[in-house]
Amino acid sequence: MPKITLRTEIKATKEIVFDLSRSVDFHTLSTAHTNETAIAGKTTGLIGLNESVTWRAKHLGIYQNLTSKITAYDRPNYFVDEMQKGAFKEFRHEHHFETVKGGTLMTDFFEYTSPFGMVGKIVDRLFLTKYITKLLEKRNDSIKAFAESDKWKEILHE
Repeated sequence: MPKITLRTEIKATKEIVFDLSRSVDFHTLSTAHTNETAIAGKTTGLIGLNESVTWRAKHLGIYQNLTSKITAYDRPNYFVDEMQKGAFKEFRHEHHFETVKGGTLMTDFFEYTSPFGMVGKIVDRLFLTKYITKLLEKRNDSIKAFAESDKWKEILHE
């Protein structure tokens, strides 16, 4: 099971970073390059404990649906989303937020299992882990850019 860990320092409060990270509207905006759209469940606003969202997105040239549910939640310290249905055999994404000098340290722990047994493991090694890492980094860069400017107010409506 591949495990991806990313740490992003952001010059903003933990609350702003936490809420941007769980905003369905911001997620749609930050993943526009994959045509990601919320099509079922919580489709706008801030997602919370036991809520789910179904995303439709184009990854690796193929449109896919993925349903994710918030399974753990402690605002503004962490939340966890886990796949309920989708292309992976399973995935779990932990989002942690820690106050540090000058802002917030956002740490992502993303674990997944590809389908198709050994073939899936080969695909992971060849390109999938790198692809997912780049998607997460791009999203974190967007969170950082919005949180460190006044753009977050457009999403969170202070």
